[in-house]
Parts: sequence; structure tokens; C-alpha cells
Amino acid sequence: MAALARISLAEAELDHLASQLDTIVEAVRIVSEAAGGDVPATSHPIPLVNVFRPDVVHPSLTVEEALQSAPASEDDQFKVPRILGEEP
Repeated sequence: MAALARISLAEAELDHLASQLDTIVEAVRIVSEAAGGDVPATSHPIPLVNVFRPDVVHPSLTVEEALQSAPASEDDQFKVPRILGEEP
């Protein structure tokens, strides 16, 4: 398997991992027995549904209305102090 996955392992590592692989294969066999052919494959134990509301367009503020209470604006955008010290 290590050769197929192109994983380089030393001989001692192979011996150690071989016994663990047997344990993993046995666990998969046991789980496979529990899920019979009448049990559908699932990614979650309970059904998932979205809880989003429908996207409905509502009237909103104009640019001027949004910026009228701003302490500073420039080019129809909020103007805020630079915090990262970047050069303009």
C-alpha cells in the first residue's frame, strides 16, 4: 500500500504499521456488517435543511443618505483612518 501511495517507509515502520492495518481492516469489516443493503448511505445522521429566508429586495438608503451622518467621506465611500500604516 505504501508503494501505491508513493510513501517512503523504512522496514521497521512497515512492520509496525502492518499490524495496525490489520486492525483497521477488521474495524471496516465490522462496520460493513452493521450497515445492511437496506440502509441508505448518508453523509449526516439527521436530515439537513437550509434555514435561509427568501431573498426579497426592499428599498434602501441612497448613497447620499448613507453618507450624510458619516464623519468623513470621499468618492461616495466612508473615509476611515488608516490602521495598517500602508503607503497610499
